[in-house]
Amino acid sequence: MILDLLRLLLFPMLMAFAACSDLLTMTISNRVSLLLIAGFLVLALASGMGLTEIGLHVAAGATVLAIAFTCFALGWIGGGDAKVAAATALWLGFDFLTPYLATAAVFGGVLTMLLLAFRHFPLPYMFSGQQWLLRLHHPESGVPYGIALAAGALMIYPETPWIKAVDLGRFIVG
Repeated sequence: MILDLLRLLLFPMLMAFAACSDLLTMTISNRVSLLLIAGFLVLALASGMGLTEIGLHVAAGATVLAIAFTCFALGWIGGGDAKVAAATALWLGFDFLTPYLATAAVFGGVLTMLLLAFRHFPLPYMFSGQQWLLRLHHPESGVPYGIALAAGALMIYPETPWIKAVDLGRFIVG
């Protein structure tokens, strides 16, 4: 039961927290990535995942980390985004990596277009005291891409073995 609850809640909650944090502060704490990594290791071992499969998941995370940090070095994404993308790849493995990256890219494109439109119009006076909105509205500010990374991950996660292994009958009342 606890293992099922962890499969259902841990990854989605951490991704939602990363998205909210990026929206409100334009940063994602290293703790989120570290918790994603620790959570994966605990659940992988508790679920009986073999060392070969764990190694493949680690390889997926390392691959995304290398690519994401190249993007970070070029100034295309933030460091928190790079780390969260890699930790997400650790959870999803190579089997779900392409759908995740494609979905996150689509969400990122939509987010960027919406943000550009938002910045095109003046911020209503009643919101002028909200620092996070001022930061988001500022034309020189970046895009909180952690939102797109989290949205992409949350779209793909229900299809993964993590959720497929959950006995949802335990949670249905009635």
